[in-house]
Amino acid sequence: MNTAGHIHGHPTEEATAVLKALSDPNRLRIFARLMQGDTCNCELVQELNLPANLLSHHLRVLSEVGLVTGRRDRIDGRWVYYSVDRAAAARWQAWLAALLDPAQIRVRPLCGPEGG
Repeated sequence: MNTAGHIHGHPTEEATAVLKALSDPNRLRIFARLMQGDTCNCELVQELNLPANLLSHHLRVLSEVGLVTGRRDRIDGRWVYYSVDRAAAARWQAWLAALLDPAQIRVRPLCGPEGG
């Protein structure tokens, strides 16, 4: 971690936005489902039992933080297929592994009365 607004190479605001997006239970379910492979919104509505408008909202939030991408069907543009951005997933996996690495925990002298 560094004090200039970055944690392990990522701006704190960006990391906070990604974690906030994934902190919603429905968005986490959507993201986990998309990690299993590309799908269309109709499959997501059916599998996750979410109304289409709520699903669209959650997909938009995940897209805005760069975790999910969507593309229109080449034959029928009304269909949209969603997928996890592989590069973003790899970046955030590495970031979380570094952040949560127990080897980084240091023993430091305590402040206050116990720190003597």
